[in-house]
Amino acid sequence: MSQKESPRGHAFGTSAVFLSSICTILGAVLYLRFGYAVAHVGVLGTLLIIAIGHMITIPTALAVSEIATNQRIEGGGEYFIISRSFGTTIGGSIGITLYLSQVFSLAFYLLAFGEAFGPVFHWVNLQGWLPFAINDPRFVSIPVCVALVLLMAFRGASVGVKALWGVAFLLAASLGMFFLGSRSPAEVQGSLDITNTVVQPDSFFKVFAVVFPAFTGMTAGVGLSGDLRNPERSIPIGVMNATIVGMIVYVAVVFKLATNATSMELATDQLIMSQIAVWGPIIPIGLGAAALSSALGSIMVAPRTLHALANDRVLPSKLFCQLLAKGRGDHNEPVNATFLSGAIVFVVVSMGSINLVAEFITLFFLVTYGALCGISFLEHFAANPSYRPSFRSRWYLSLAGSVLCFLIMLQLNFVHALVAIALQVGIYLALKASGRGQRDLSAIFQGVMFQTTRNLQILLQKRFASFRVKSWRPSFISIQSGTFDHPNAFDFLKWVSHRYGFSTLIHHIEGKLSPQTTQDARRILARMIELTQMSNASVFVDTVVSPSYETALAQMVQVAGVSGLENNSILFEFQEAHPEEIEQSVDSCKLVAGLGMNICVLRSSDRRFGFRKKIHIWLTQDDENNANLMIILAFIIMGHSDWESSEITIYASYPEDILIQERAKLTEQIQSGRLPIALRKVRMLRYTDEDTLDAQIVRSSAEADLTMIGFKLENLEKSGSDLFKSYPGVHDVLFVCSTREIKMI
Repeated sequence: MSQKESPRGHAFGTSAVFLSSICTILGAVLYLRFGYAVAHVGVLGTLLIIAIGHMITIPTALAVSEIATNQRIEGGGEYFIISRSFGTTIGGSIGITLYLSQVFSLAFYLLAFGEAFGPVFHWVNLQGWLPFAINDPRFVSIPVCVALVLLMAFRGASVGVKALWGVAFLLAASLGMFFLGSRSPAEVQGSLDITNTVVQPDSFFKVFAVVFPAFTGMTAGVGLSGDLRNPERSIPIGVMNATIVGMIVYVAVVFKLATNATSMELATDQLIMSQIAVWGPIIPIGLGAAALSSALGSIMVAPRTLHALANDRVLPSKLFCQLLAKGRGDHNEPVNATFLSGAIVFVVVSMGSINLVAEFITLFFLVTYGALCGISFLEHFAANPSYRPSFRSRWYLSLAGSVLCFLIMLQLNFVHALVAIALQVGIYLALKASGRGQRDLSAIFQGVMFQTTRNLQILLQKRFASFRVKSWRPSFISIQSGTFDHPNAFDFLKWVSHRYGFSTLIHHIEGKLSPQTTQDARRILARMIELTQMSNASVFVDTVVSPSYETALAQMVQVAGVSGLENNSILFEFQEAHPEEIEQSVDSCKLVAGLGMNICVLRSSDRRFGFRKKIHIWLTQDDENNANLMIILAFIIMGHSDWESSEITIYASYPEDILIQERAKLTEQIQSGRLPIALRKVRMLRYTDEDTLDAQIVRSSAEADLTMIGFKLENLEKSGSDLFKSYPGVHDVLFVCSTREIKMI
């Protein structure tokens, strides 16, 4: 199915979907367990169960209908929808448990069909025709299981769909006679209060687990997807109509039972409906028909799910997949999958506990329905343009359905729910490791992340435009031609963007835009992304093709920042060993001088920041604007693991007449700004004509791993490249020019 198009099967119409769904909805649980529910949780409790059940099944039906109209549906029903939306890895993990739930459902319906023969067993036992008493429903369930498997294997689904018409007639007749019948007030012993229950009733969620399989019938018709003439139309119409009709009948049955039987009768007599109906025997007949129809639906659906899993090669063995993927005849009947399903059902039916099977069905179906609703919600949230269903649900209904499924799972049985979830995760990891599922969750979550980022960018841009933020965080951009030759600039951006800021590194490719340069750009970008992955750097990387570095710079500084932040700072870098790069840095500073961006020029050396333990900051009376920027950058850098246990030392060099005043100001700034700088690490120096600032820097910072020195643009205009050539012997130097006010608090 994944590689080639499947045949369209029997080309059934919408009626097949409706009949398969409604005959399963109005199935064995309605006849056998609704009286039990009213007895143990009362009318209000049963109505609440119906409401919660449909709060799960209606969003699921809407989600199924929506996804079914977005793409061509093939064999496999819900599994196909999940796998084609989530990918075959996650789809396979859910599909396997979905298949198991369908098999358990078949076993449940066969056991229920056997219970419909209770009156027959009683009559036979009274006649004494057999040397032993027959009371076990498995006397009927097991032979019928074998018969159904053989019927489906050798006659196909067409026989099952035709039989649904007869079953639907019997269901309608039995329910009609039930609603037309009534009991006298004396038999009911007075009007029954809607809150009445039996003594020591079962818990609400235990009753919910027993009754919930009734609601799962709404997607029975979806399993015929590969045999529908027009599944995109038939599935939404058939499923939704069956769900609505079923809900109306459920509510009517609850009130009919509550007003025609006592709590004790409802709790002890599984076939109490026969005491109310105009003709009592019609109820066991209807029960048998309902159970048989549900069993027919399951025996048609379960093998097709297994067949689809095998076609997608998500089962353990290649040979096993090939065996189960084989179909017979023009309609591609899944014969081998039918026999295997029958063998599993035989084992489950032999266990004989109908309530235990019901609880397993509930758990597995809740997992499946939660995933289906989750798919619908994620597709809505991702706003993928290729997701264009002709039928639209609402995202909040899908989200509510998904959340409710998992909450109910945890309430039913916390341990079993965790086991079911662990089973899902285990199968998913096994499929992912095996490589059978070529896609996983990343495809749909990529769209979700894109939409989340998009909305956040727009929101942040609007907020930044409406008011000036009090705090400041760096948003650097750097355009480099030698990204891989001397990665010091990349290291600096990695440190700055580790936690508090954001950095963008653009690799410049000299030339004109052409197919060749575009191909080169893609290759280089792949290398840059690999570099960020290997170094665990949070740096956004990209490339630009431009005739010169100047034109590339002019282009990139006009690009909007990421995540709603403007690019408020720019980094240029040159190496001491390449003096020709100095002039480029000077010209670049002049080019961006009037743009309001903080300018940092990194003079890097072969020392590559040494041991990354010592950061020196030099402050002078000309650094009134630069001081805060240098201190904040140093604080951010030392927060990276590369600079673990590093220390910041501030050297403040001032003329003697303002030295004391500047010391007090700097002390207050450090304390009020809560900066990790010990006052003992503040060195106040007095510069004179004999002991110049240049001499002090060379003498004190020769062994520093990173030295930060402020500069002004007007000084750059005067001194040119000599400004960046100063301080010989000092290794890695960051020249900082702040063009905007930056506050510490």
